[in-house]
Amino acid sequence: MIIQKLVFYVFSALLIGSSTMVIVSKHSVRAAFFLIVAFCASAVLWMLLEAEFLALLLIFVYVGAVMTLFMFVVMMLNLDKEAVQEKFVRYLPFAVVVVALMVAVLIFAVKPGHLGDLGAAMSAHHGADYSNTKVLGMLLYTRYVYPFELAAVILLIAIVASIGLTHREKSNNKRQRIALQLEATKKDRLVVITDMGVNK
Repeated sequence: MIIQKLVFYVFSALLIGSSTMVIVSKHSVRAAFFLIVAFCASAVLWMLLEAEFLALLLIFVYVGAVMTLFMFVVMMLNLDKEAVQEKFVRYLPFAVVVVALMVAVLIFAVKPGHLGDLGAAMSAHHGADYSNTKVLGMLLYTRYVYPFELAAVILLIAIVASIGLTHREKSNNKRQRIALQLEATKKDRLVVITDMGVNK
């Protein structure tokens, strides 16, 4: 039990610190790396709660696939720092209000009276034949099917938005225009220079 408490406190502190660095870090790539650390620390905490499926899901899916996609998107966006800072200052009061509301909701949700039997269920040790994957699937596709589908739609919107931001038109963007190349003729492009002058 002492080792479990030690692991819990160490990885909880690591999770809080890396999550803070995700928000505070000015460099987007470093923020993405700190998010990977936060996912790994969360996976360890899930293992302590005997939720092995969620822990492996964080490692294989989020760290292995989603964060790789995030890294490519962040590198391809090439964000203008001055414009981002201007928007940050403009929306700072609204962000403070939203964060305050989220903190209030979290404080209200984690009260002992609202947790019900969740604390006892988290501290209970299950037998060898217990499958948290089966229990999670039953809850996910029966009781929480609508929030699950809503999360899938939100993720789809995020993917489409990132692709739209990546392929937005720029004034200095150079790309191949096949239609203009096919319309080009010899008279437009070919110039013959001789001693008598220039003949097109």
